[in-house]
Amino acid sequence: MDQNRSKELLARAAKVIPGGVNSPVRAFGAAHVAPPFIASAVGPYMDDVDGNRYVDYIGSWGPMLLGQAYPPVIEAVREAATRGTSFGAPTLVEIELAEQLVARVPSLEMVRMVNSGTEATMSAVRVARGVTGRDKFIKFVGCYHGHGDAFLIEAGSGLATFGEPSSPGVPAATAQDTLTAPYNDLDAVRELFKLNPGQIAAIIVEPVAGNMGCILPREGYLEGLREICTAEGALLIFDEVMTGFRVGPQCAQGRFGITPDLTTLGKVIGGGLPVGAYGGRKDLMEQVSPAGPIYQAGTLSGNPLAMAAGLAMLEGLFADPVVFERIERTALQIGEGLAAAAARHGIDVTVQQIGSMGCMYFIDRAVSNFEDAAAADADRFYRFHASMLERGIYLAPSPFEAFFVGAAHGPAEVEKTLAAADATFAGL
Repeated sequence: MDQNRSKELLARAAKVIPGGVNSPVRAFGAAHVAPPFIASAVGPYMDDVDGNRYVDYIGSWGPMLLGQAYPPVIEAVREAATRGTSFGAPTLVEIELAEQLVARVPSLEMVRMVNSGTEATMSAVRVARGVTGRDKFIKFVGCYHGHGDAFLIEAGSGLATFGEPSSPGVPAATAQDTLTAPYNDLDAVRELFKLNPGQIAAIIVEPVAGNMGCILPREGYLEGLREICTAEGALLIFDEVMTGFRVGPQCAQGRFGITPDLTTLGKVIGGGLPVGAYGGRKDLMEQVSPAGPIYQAGTLSGNPLAMAAGLAMLEGLFADPVVFERIERTALQIGEGLAAAAARHGIDVTVQQIGSMGCMYFIDRAVSNFEDAAAADADRFYRFHASMLERGIYLAPSPFEAFFVGAAHGPAEVEKTLAAADATFAGL
């Protein structure tokens, strides 16, 4: 695979951009190849500046559920741009997108548009703190909620210890209000409430953990979180930035039948443009300025191009009554094919998936938390990733990231992917 032009661009970028990329995972970290610089993408394919073509299983890290350059989204953005790219004033299209979200996401009675998932999660936690009058919240080890200071916290040595900042620049005082527990462990959550009586404002959780691969909640886990929050007077926040419309037409909360107090969204609802949203019960959201005292603002929030793209994406999704089932069948076919190919060559893998997202771990058992995910064979993953890229299959360059399947992936792409996997496993 020729990467000369991509390598030249990476060296050029590194002179003016930290690490040569604008988000760390794009640098391909421990991967054994340079990051391809993408020139264009259509449907299930991406083409790089060196002329290499890839079957795309990142989909811009989730948004491209209907494929790259989905024509209705492109046309909606083009048409919106002719009227102006930003006004800093209310528009009709932001109402229309908000109405779509309120109609389709069970927990949403009101919603506020922002510009990123990080903004959405930061704002949701602020609302929880504002309405409860409490400062602390619980997050789970391995769940990612953006790069806000309060979220960049790693676990202490035990439940009774404060968390530690996981990045320079995060104050220790900030870390003290973020409590951490293992994902899928209700007893740890109960213990945190016992140790911090009347102090915890909220639990924030990825209902399906998508930033340590793809980890499903154990039976009763989400129900348990709901019960604990209700009993303790804390709010339950579902971070559905990744799972929103990825795991079903009503997001993860609809699929599992659990209604959180607040929900954060992003990715799919922007059709590939920068967007985020947070919302929930009306009594909570009416505490947000200007309706209430909890402040949050953004010059580009509700940007007309992003709103038009998101509206076109949702309209396209719900125009086809079987699209979610069809995408999930394709994802299952790929996941089962990967597992079968590994087994043929005597390689231990575990494939976990739900809806249109999944992950393959090089480990011989189910993965239920970050500790399990970290025990998988990362070096073998990176060799697998490099070989698949050479064969034209673009997977996330990290063992802790999910793969994403979309409506544009068809039999030809599945066949190519599984043939590449079979050849790759044979050489591992």
